[in-house]
Amino acid sequence: MSDQLFLFEPPEDDAARERRQALEALDARRARAAAVAASLPAGVHFGTSSWTFPGWAGLVYPPGLTGAALSREGLRHYARHPLLTTVGVDRSYYAPVPIDDLRQYADQLPDGFRCCFKAPAAVTSRLTPTFGGARGTAAPNPAFLSTERLITDLLEPLAAAFLPHTGPIVLEFPPGARDQAQPPAAFLEALDRFLETLPRDFQFAIEIRDKALLTPAYRALLARHGLAHTYNYWSAMPMPLAQAAVVPPEEPPFTVVRLLLRPGTWYEDQRDRFTPFNRLVEPDEPMRDEVVRLTARALAKGRKVYVLVNNKAEGSSPLTVEALAARLAGALASGA
Repeated sequence: MSDQLFLFEPPEDDAARERRQALEALDARRARAAAVAASLPAGVHFGTSSWTFPGWAGLVYPPGLTGAALSREGLRHYARHPLLTTVGVDRSYYAPVPIDDLRQYADQLPDGFRCCFKAPAAVTSRLTPTFGGARGTAAPNPAFLSTERLITDLLEPLAAAFLPHTGPIVLEFPPGARDQAQPPAAFLEALDRFLETLPRDFQFAIEIRDKALLTPAYRALLARHGLAHTYNYWSAMPMPLAQAAVVPPEEPPFTVVRLLLRPGTWYEDQRDRFTPFNRLVEPDEPMRDEVVRLTARALAKGRKVYVLVNNKAEGSSPLTVEALAARLAGALASGA
């Protein structure tokens, strides 16, 4: 065989060509995102709720990664996206995260990257939580507002294996956290006693999903404990700026925004409509405008801002992040 044949590479087959083109497109997307990220203040961090979605191939991940591969190494790829500088760890809401998993996550993250963990439902649910479609007995939860359970299930593992990457811990109180026969003031009194016992080595943000609790008394409680309010975009809550009218973003020590579900919609419906989460199905321009205005107000006061986006907000959380980041960059540049 002539040596000249080795001067030429073998012809590229269709599969190799498609993969090369997909990787080039992903690199171009990251380059555009890097240009936007360079124009944003260091204090704003965008991210998503969890990260193991094969439908994000080409948006966040290279092609061909399986769900199992994303579970093992997806966070490393995720953190390469210039606009994804935080992430929500929702799995801690359902069960303790094994310490070996925390170490594996830490190994995949760059310095300065901080994750926002959800506190266990075992601590924030008034009734014993059930998951996976199981029918609960509506039994009272003996660990409700248990500082000891919060420390054991979440804070001690974080301190041991993940502290440099630990951002705000979100204490999400579901709608049933307050017995409907119980006045909001009574729940806030119980919450006040619980907050008094929290370790001060961590940052905490409260997320309420009962609009009856969004009161001046709630605002005062946050201020008394130096905690943040989580401005959520969720089925049965007012829009973020309506929440900001009660708890101004200039007051808390930092700001957390969680974009979950368009008000009036529900998780199962949006999941079925939006899967596989690779496109914007239902963009919400008023919501984006509110988030940008809220974020700009907090940044103007030197507050750090964490904006976490769920796929069920608009259809694809990475695409929502890109849209929000570009709009924020433009607003800050124009002084709007």
